Amino acid sequence: MSTIYADFRLWRGAEFLFNPEMSGGKGLSRTLGVAAFPSGIVYRVGDPAPAVYLARLALRQTFGLGGGKVANDRGPNELAGTRDRDQLTITLGRLSVTDVFDGNHFAHDPTERFFNWAMFASGAWDYPADTRGYTWGVLADLAFDWWSARVGIALEPKFANELQIDWNVRKAHAFMGEYEARYSVRGLRGAASALVFLNEARMGSYQQVLDGPDAYGNDVAATRSYGRRKYGFAVSVDQQIGHGLGSFLRMSANDGATETWAFTEIDRSIAFGLVGDGGLWHRVRDEAGAAMVISGLSAAHHRYLAGGGYGFIIGDGALNYAPEVLGEIYYRLQIVEYISAAAIYQPIVNPAYNHDRGPVHVFSARVHIAF
Repeated sequence: MSTIYADFRLWRGAEFLFNPEMSGGKGLSRTLGVAAFPSGIVYRVGDPAPAVYLARLALRQTFGLGGGKVANDRGPNELAGTRDRDQLTITLGRLSVTDVFDGNHFAHDPTERFFNWAMFASGAWDYPADTRGYTWGVLADLAFDWWSARVGIALEPKFANELQIDWNVRKAHAFMGEYEARYSVRGLRGAASALVFLNEARMGSYQQVLDGPDAYGNDVAATRSYGRRKYGFAVSVDQQIGHGLGSFLRMSANDGATETWAFTEIDRSIAFGLVGDGGLWHRVRDEAGAAMVISGLSAAHHRYLAGGGYGFIIGDGALNYAPEVLGEIYYRLQIVEYISAAAIYQPIVNPAYNHDRGPVHVFSARVHIAF
């Protein structure tokens, strides 16, 4: 996957974000068979050939609110300069809602750290996005000293996990709100956030299929109707616990009544892990991490699959249900300033929530070039 971050300063506080992107591939096993999927940079698209598409096209306006001046380092979608510590930022256009929401210092970027879907994002947040992870919306982020409050509205895909966006905003949309607190414990930085969300789209109902499997061919897609909602929460904590060592925790859940629509088939999720730099072995720019994620389904969701239903990520049903348990260990080697390489190992127990499958061992390699 390649991304060009072509950002431009327009007027005071305003930036234009333009990110064309190219990616290809179809993922391990056609991106099927694991809910907390082990590759965070492969999307479930029909054509595996490399394709160029528009990732972000957005206007971001920042209003300074005082609190003193702080330095803003240059980075992806970040222009160097100084800004007010306290500010209100509004972003409008094509974007990823995870650019603003559900952040975690130690588990958020699959190109740099943990590769797993349920580690770089909260697994049970069926966040609004097309197949490649982008949508259109308006997001607002108010930051004051040690806390931030965020709200946003974004569009849902027209069909489950598909590229086409549903522009019927009145009937298909996602609301999200988040509060984050930043703090220090004995000089060690930390942050905790709580996110709530409400999605509405033309989704199917698991219970409706269970009430009449023959009438709907045991297919949740046959029950799709506007007015269906999915709601839930996500909690994220990251905490530095020593020099060069940090930890993270993610917990999330949704009601599990309507079909998975945009992200992955997880209704309950807990993920936790550690990240440390290589200072102990005199490779301070290297990094290692270890984590685990445990995923589960709602009663209606796993009964639907156990009865022979089909999920677009976890595949066939008739499963002997058990929570999916996945671990991840990675080592990132910093080769030169702009190039790093990582080796990643992920053991998976009960893949796709099926006690009769696995365990599976997934080995990956990643090269990251940024300049």
